[in-house]
Amino acid sequence: MQRRNAIRNLTGTALTLSAVPSLASQLMNESEPSAAYGTALTALKGNINHSVCRWCYSKIPLDELCKSAKEMGIKSIDLVGPEEWPTLKQHGLTSALPWGAGKGITEGFNDPKLHDELVASYEGIFPKLKAAGMTTVICFSGNRRGMSDAEGMENCAKGLKRLMPSAEKYGVTMIMELLNSKVDHKDYMCDHTLWGVELCKKVGSDKFKMLYDIYHMQIMEGDIIRTIRNYHQYIGHYHTGGNPGRNEIDQTQEIYYPAVMQAIVATGFKGYVAQEFIPKRDPLTSLREAVMLCDV
Repeated sequence: MQRRNAIRNLTGTALTLSAVPSLASQLMNESEPSAAYGTALTALKGNINHSVCRWCYSKIPLDELCKSAKEMGIKSIDLVGPEEWPTLKQHGLTSALPWGAGKGITEGFNDPKLHDELVASYEGIFPKLKAAGMTTVICFSGNRRGMSDAEGMENCAKGLKRLMPSAEKYGVTMIMELLNSKVDHKDYMCDHTLWGVELCKKVGSDKFKMLYDIYHMQIMEGDIIRTIRNYHQYIGHYHTGGNPGRNEIDQTQEIYYPAVMQAIVATGFKGYVAQEFIPKRDPLTSLREAVMLCDV
């Protein structure tokens, strides 16, 4: 399942073992691999709140994914809608970044003609989020379609400002995702950190922040650690992914995630970091290794 299709359909309703000697040793010496992983993961440092994006593991039943995630020390499943929240609750998990409102990636707040519909959609999800104990929801700028970035920013700010009183009332932070427009999401407007930062300033509320997707921003601008240090106050959530390819975050790709995670921790960030890579190997093995890699 492609993420674009997943979001369109649902919004309306590594590290290898050789790089982890201690973990590899446990796996070779234990007859029960799950026990070895369980032993390793009980030692999570607690500096990173771990989450994982549902769409990357769509072939695994949600109940099974929840069980495995909890065993790994993961506390949250990202990008799930209201119909799936009860399953998370049954397993003692939350959704650090749910969806359930809006019109998806390409149709967003940069189009004034959509503002009434978007405002009604998000105002409808806010009380449901509060009732479920969730405090964030994802949103998108939309595609440019010939619009200038300046005009799009003004349009986004106008639409989002209409929602801030309601967001503040229900204690929900709207988080707009930074996506790359070079490879995966052609023509998407919110594709650079500084554009998102300026939008945050225009909206002027702590209930609006950016989703800093490390994979996407590596493609668009690089300089990940400096950007996190300089603009962390505008970031409400993080996603991972290996570049190139959006696969495992191991030594086959160009981002060194331990250093990135250390930079995030150094800012005092208390939110969540969610794994959002497409596994090329056994998906749960890759997920376990990514959690260990990012647990600095």
